[in-house]
Amino acid sequence: MQLSEQEIVRREKLTKLREMGINPYPAALYPVDATSKSIKNDFEEGKKVVISGRLMSRRIQGKASFAELQDSEGRIQVYFNRDEICPDDDKTLYNDVYKKLLDIGDIIGIEGELFKTQVGEKTVMVKNFSLLSKSLRPLPLPKVNDEGKVYDAFNDPELRYRQRYVDLVVNPHVKDTFIKRTKITNSIREFYNQKGYLEVETPILQPIPGGAAARPFLTHHNALNVPLYLRIANELYLKRLIVGGFDGVYEFSKDFRNEGMDRTHNPEFTVMELYVAYKDYNWMMDTTEKLLEKVAIDATGSSKVKVGDHEIEFKAPYPRVPILEAIKIHTGYDVADMEEDELREVAKKLDIEVDGTMGIGKLIDEIFGEKCEHHYIQPTFIIDYPKEMSPLTKEHRTNPRLTERFELMVNGKELANAYSELNDPIDQRERFEDQLKLSEKGDDEAMFIDQDFLRALEYGMPPTSGIGIGIDRLVMLMTNNSSIQEVLFFPQMRPEKKKVELTEEEKTIVDIIKPQGEMSLAELKAKAGLSGKKWDKSTKSLTKHGLIKVEKTENDLLVKYTG
Repeated sequence: MQLSEQEIVRREKLTKLREMGINPYPAALYPVDATSKSIKNDFEEGKKVVISGRLMSRRIQGKASFAELQDSEGRIQVYFNRDEICPDDDKTLYNDVYKKLLDIGDIIGIEGELFKTQVGEKTVMVKNFSLLSKSLRPLPLPKVNDEGKVYDAFNDPELRYRQRYVDLVVNPHVKDTFIKRTKITNSIREFYNQKGYLEVETPILQPIPGGAAARPFLTHHNALNVPLYLRIANELYLKRLIVGGFDGVYEFSKDFRNEGMDRTHNPEFTVMELYVAYKDYNWMMDTTEKLLEKVAIDATGSSKVKVGDHEIEFKAPYPRVPILEAIKIHTGYDVADMEEDELREVAKKLDIEVDGTMGIGKLIDEIFGEKCEHHYIQPTFIIDYPKEMSPLTKEHRTNPRLTERFELMVNGKELANAYSELNDPIDQRERFEDQLKLSEKGDDEAMFIDQDFLRALEYGMPPTSGIGIGIDRLVMLMTNNSSIQEVLFFPQMRPEKKKVELTEEEKTIVDIIKPQGEMSLAELKAKAGLSGKKWDKSTKSLTKHGLIKVEKTENDLLVKYTG
């Protein structure tokens, strides 16, 4: 393992601490009785406290030092005085341990008394301190110059998401997002629990990936010798529970879809699904409005939430717009009675990419997604989807070509999907068979036929309404974040590239080409000024590590920087 100079120094300090008989990672409980927040809120001059946290800054001036300690609730100033800590002749604890062997980032425990400085700063006078955990890597703390300008901030998204533990330490405001996330889920639980609905758990490993149209992750169970799928949705299991006699069940479900990743999609995500017997999609729209208004107030203090350049009002009621009407409004095409070939032609005229595997449902979905969805900034229920788009949804009571389904659009994205649930087992079997035909045409997102779910429906499921709400997207809205990675503690990342140690010759080549991005091989070779042997060796190594690429043009060889 290649260590930096600072890492080597910290390990040397670790050794010295142990030689002094100090365990840098003690096992015993540390009796914390206060936090930075409680000290500030309940300040009392001379009060004795025991606190712990990370040493985040310090200003040593001889036998005295002011420092900052950061715990889970913020920062508090602490004051180290040599004679307070070491009242006897032995000054080792201050002179050697504190001044020389502690580092920024170390976790320490402090016993002390509260006082205010001359400028009124609430501070802890240190009477004794203990090292609780030695930090072997320096924290990437931002620096501030004399003009107050911040630089070297830890704000690279790749590093922040990959090293969230560091992000939370050096960017404390990031915690606010995740605290608010918990408030949101608690608010939803409170709303449903008050109505008497039961929170349940259903299988993550499933023999059939049902309940949604999506590409699943496949795994294998060795003992049973059967393939299993990570669930794409928990819908079919929750409806089995309705069959079993529960009137209302909900679950915060970790779902997995083996699809693309972008600012609003992660392969592992959280959905809250609710199913209530003897209800329909009209009732569910009314209930969802009330729920989201409550969540907004609980999470942000207001029903109005700032999202990017928009102020979104979650106060009920929300507009209800049929999807086919939305398409007509925003494209000028009335697609209500069109067959598959006509829809495909309309999609092509709208410059929407289509292929032969796409049936009526997918074509309408693509048209709406490309040309309509982004117009709905304020919460809007898009309702009454064509039957081909909704294989688990009850046929519309007044139009047999449609279903009783809605999607809630907020800030131009789908936030929730809900139905009057299909409970006719014969109709459901026919819908599954239609999905099978799409699968045979090459649609790898078409639904599987779940024979056990059909058997459950044959025993009888009461009229039911169900909804799925994307928790990650809801948190994005309530915290004004445009990237899903900001609301997941540990988003999925590409494998971390191993750091390549470059020779001096390789560094020379990189330093020349990196600012320009590309140049002719002859020009680069001339500027590098390396011997033929060193040039060949260096360029081969840089090409092998993917830092440069050589391409042939009409007149020359071109070198591109690809690192």
